[in-house]
Amino acid sequence: MVPPPGVSHNPGEVCKLKKAIYGLKQAPRAWFEKFSIVIESLGFTSSPHDSALFVKCSPHSRILLSLYVDDMIITGDDVVGITNLKLQLAKQFEMKDLGTLRYFLGIEVDYSPRGYLLSQSKYISTILAQARLADTRTVDTPLELNTRYNSSDGVPLEDHTLYRTLVGSLVYLTITRPDIAYAVHVVSQFVSSPTTVHWAAVLRILRYLRDTQFQSLLFPSSSSLELRAYSDADWAGSPSDRKSTTGFCIFLGDSLISWKRKKQVVVSRSSTEAEYRAMASTTAEIVWLRWLLESMGVSLTAPTPMYCDNMSVIQITRNSVFHERTKHIEIDCHFTRHHFQ
Repeated sequence: MVPPPGVSHNPGEVCKLKKAIYGLKQAPRAWFEKFSIVIESLGFTSSPHDSALFVKCSPHSRILLSLYVDDMIITGDDVVGITNLKLQLAKQFEMKDLGTLRYFLGIEVDYSPRGYLLSQSKYISTILAQARLADTRTVDTPLELNTRYNSSDGVPLEDHTLYRTLVGSLVYLTITRPDIAYAVHVVSQFVSSPTTVHWAAVLRILRYLRDTQFQSLLFPSSSSLELRAYSDADWAGSPSDRKSTTGFCIFLGDSLISWKRKKQVVVSRSSTEAEYRAMASTTAEIVWLRWLLESMGVSLTAPTPMYCDNMSVIQITRNSVFHERTKHIEIDCHFTRHHFQ
């Protein structure tokens, strides 16, 4: 490294760092280790299921601290304990207390008598300004119905920069907008060589967002703490490689807390196999969420129901009988059967 300005040095000499400097590759790891030491000295323990979630329990209260780089959210039912925690952290680090949670990493948090609302309307405004749309049109769906996109469609774009920037922004937007998850999944497959057809698909997503900019996720305050999941998959939906796409969503009571849309890594030979692989992915998410909720003090004693619309898959999960048509399915797919039992 080059010594900073104002530091006298001879040719060939280097600096020996006594602590990490912002911007170094090792800095994030050093920061997290330092924070972990401080927070654990205050009686917190790191959750084994999310290392950035720190929990402090007492017989009558619980405090949760979620850390993302150098931003954190503190919550719990011990108001005095939270106040003391902020005072202790302020002695160790230079901090700003922003009060009640309203805005975090581009996510807006609002409160109403019905519950909590999460949205990214400001972030959508930034994306629309970045795209510089020349018209004011809106559409009702993020993608045209029954349309399949291929890498050879259309004419290649001369400059890929804006396409990649917008798709990257849309990926982050899916944190609070599950309704565009599939559309973003489609356009993100062509970031290496987008064409005019793919660009038109991105513009359609933006016009849909313009019409639905202020949609929010509602987490009802009166919701139960019952976990349930829905799993689905298409079969050979990708025209380029004939791979299927997994989709699932998981609710805690009436609150949608997890969802995913992802292309499967192998080609499925039947719709049953595609659905079975989707159920395996959903099962893994259910297991992790049950563990994470346990760390937060939410004990789920009842089994988590998972809903699927394929009767063959349900029978394979329930009955550990060898079938000629399923002998090629990898062992990891039977992960669902194991947890069902």
